[in-house]
Amino acid sequence: MSSPLPRYRLAVAPELVRTLMKRTGTGARLTLRDLGEIVGIPHTTIGNVLTGDQDSVAAETAQAIATTIGVDLLILWEPVERAAEMRPAATALVHELVAA
Repeated sequence: MSSPLPRYRLAVAPELVRTLMKRTGTGARLTLRDLGEIVGIPHTTIGNVLTGDQDSVAAETAQAIATTIGVDLLILWEPVERAAEMRPAATALVHELVAA
């Protein structure tokens, strides 16, 4: 059984994303429609994340949005992952550190 793909939620205020869209890393100005078209998702998905109607997006979507805007992934996003769902190696390391 494979584990679900990681998801990411906004780690910043939606206003920051909108500000960054006004002048991306290339100097371009992006609308929600532009960003959605470039990323390959409905612009309403981005709008829903910015309004809080959608709490997270797939990792590849979060990365595509960050790259298109011109910032590193973790500037805008934080992973949504419970400790119990951590990868086996990470879980083993946590148990090892706790036991020490």
